[in-house]
Amino acid sequence: MTSNARRSRLHQEGPSVVAIGGGHGLAATIAALRLYAAEVTAVVSVADDGGSSGRLRRAIGIPAPGDLRRCLTALADPDNPWAAALEYRFPAGSDGLDDHALGNLVLAALAGSDRDLTGPAVRVAALLDACGTALPATSVPVDLEADIGDECVVGQLAVAQTPGGIRRLRLRPESPPAPPQAVAALTVADQVVLGPGSLYTSVLAAATVPAIRNALEATPAQRIYVCNLEPQPPETAGYSSTDHLDAILSHGVPVDVMVVHGHSGPAEVFRGTRIVRADLSDSAGASHDPAKLAVVLAGLVGV
Repeated sequence: MTSNARRSRLHQEGPSVVAIGGGHGLAATIAALRLYAAEVTAVVSVADDGGSSGRLRRAIGIPAPGDLRRCLTALADPDNPWAAALEYRFPAGSDGLDDHALGNLVLAALAGSDRDLTGPAVRVAALLDACGTALPATSVPVDLEADIGDECVVGQLAVAQTPGGIRRLRLRPESPPAPPQAVAALTVADQVVLGPGSLYTSVLAAATVPAIRNALEATPAQRIYVCNLEPQPPETAGYSSTDHLDAILSHGVPVDVMVVHGHSGPAEVFRGTRIVRADLSDSAGASHDPAKLAVVLAGLVGV
């Protein structure tokens, strides 16, 4: 399907939106963006070192494919059978395939010798007849390194499972290259949405890639951070919404508006960032409702 045909399944007059983060949270944002955006680009963390992604990283040296796969299937045409197929996970006892998601293996196979997932992501998007683009935040594998108290913790899984306040998150290597397509999308975007999702191990893992952070500083787009519904223990145990925002800003990632689940009230500003409160949860209260989130995000960009 041509790019114009894919665009017709979104909204001809809508904004161009870039979503940054990873995991299930970014998939919820993509579902919201499909309801009002004309162009959707996801810039996805590839720092995972656990599960299927971690095994593939260690075995063949590629960036972690799992969050990228999840965002690609969130962008897929609902009628495309490949979306469900790529989410299939092999059961225990599968002779080395245990717990691997088929989509992770496909991305790994397409990566070839250069081990960059950018090209494979574009090819899988075409296979899925996706309505947008999902790109890795970096072209090479990266590790997370966090200062927690007087201790330095290395690896996404270790950072996510360590209780206590994280003072600073770093990437190793320090300046991993970002796909030029991701930087270009940020340059021309009308709106950038960070999160929701794990604060350090998804959102900041993608947004602090130097080329991505520089593009965020330079873009004329409206920059929005969607805060999690609840703190995520142990990574952000005890965090308030402004603690989440403070961590984002303290890592040099600019935010114009933070969207928080709750009842609307008097205008609020924190460190120069406007805070918007609205009912955002699904009926179970466990996840963001894409339709509710879309109403708020579309309103902020004037749709």
